Amino acid sequence: MKTDINTFRQYVAQVGEIDPIMIDVQKAKGIHVWDTEGKEYIDMLSGICVGNIGHCHPRVVDAIKEQFDKYMHVMVYGEFVQSPQMVYAKYLTENLEDNFSQVFFVNSGSEAIEGAIKTAKIFTKRREIISFKNSYHGSTLGAVSLMSQEEFRERFLPLLPNCNQIEYNNEKELDKITTNTACVVAESIQAGAGVILPENNFLKKLRERCSQVGALLIMDEIQTGFGRTGKLFAYQNFDIVPDILCIAKGMGGGMPIGAFVGSDEIMNSLNNHHPLIGHATTFGGHPVSCISALETLRVINDEKLIDGVEERAKLYRELLVHPKIKEFRGIGLFNCIELNKDENGDEYPWDKVLITLFEEGIISGTHLFNSNCYSIKPPLIIKEEEIRESCKRILRALDKLSDPERVKGL
Repeated sequence: MKTDINTFRQYVAQVGEIDPIMIDVQKAKGIHVWDTEGKEYIDMLSGICVGNIGHCHPRVVDAIKEQFDKYMHVMVYGEFVQSPQMVYAKYLTENLEDNFSQVFFVNSGSEAIEGAIKTAKIFTKRREIISFKNSYHGSTLGAVSLMSQEEFRERFLPLLPNCNQIEYNNEKELDKITTNTACVVAESIQAGAGVILPENNFLKKLRERCSQVGALLIMDEIQTGFGRTGKLFAYQNFDIVPDILCIAKGMGGGMPIGAFVGSDEIMNSLNNHHPLIGHATTFGGHPVSCISALETLRVINDEKLIDGVEERAKLYRELLVHPKIKEFRGIGLFNCIELNKDENGDEYPWDKVLITLFEEGIISGTHLFNSNCYSIKPPLIIKEEEIRESCKRILRALDKLSDPERVKGL
């Protein structure tokens, strides 16, 4: 049944500007989404890197149904012993480096960041938090405090004190991390800036500086986690290990869940406090979400999805060649295309580019700090013929942008 869009907009608060086109979703399966008129789309956004194993993976759906029949929410996280939390936390840490031994479950990436910086402050007894310019770590007040762009910050002032930003990939800036710094919060790859990779061993130098001054290194793997970059987590591509790992999105196979993970020593500094002094959450570690996350990680391992990521990425690089593409940038299946400017030297309006992609049956999205970049982040299960078909559709959409009158009329 088709949803009345005006009624939807009236009753459901929107996260930003009303989108130029709204897909009225009927169903989603694998790499595809269908609207209520039967049109099929290939999902190049994966729900912003949530659908790493595709939409409605049958193993995940079956695991969720089985847990539904046992119990759902019974009590606040931490009050009852709940097997899904224990089984998943054990399995997750077995897939991580030895210093990761405890998992604190939350509801989202933003809350994982909040919990991690609280933990760092308690553990180090310091107050300064350092993050990077053009980084995005969520929309809660603490996460917004880590951003550098004033247009995102000014209406929410005052924010957390002692939050400072330094330049990504600028080695000289690392000297600003001192013995006053509780933690540095970093994305392994800057997502919102348009998929910016570390250069010249920058992350190794960051790791060394944090260790030198006793600041905790918190890696935000909320978008880049769970196989998307050809490793389980993106930092593993760069030969470092953080002190605290923040995860969400692709973690739950489509269910809402997040976590921050650390050593016994670090995590005990948080959970040795009364929850109102440390951190508490009602729905964190929800048994259904934990079962979904457990089965998602099992699928990634059992189906060896990470092993094929780089081969799939090579095919995209080979096929996505077009005069309007300035650069194809990224790692694994965490990529974007940055467009050239039009004949007048202007960027193509991002909303009209997205409309054109939607018309060709491609779901993509722009990047927060670079709207001239468009996501190429399909589910890891995508097959060679599906990659070829998605590239044909993208190239056809870019051809359509050559007609200025058509673009103007969108």
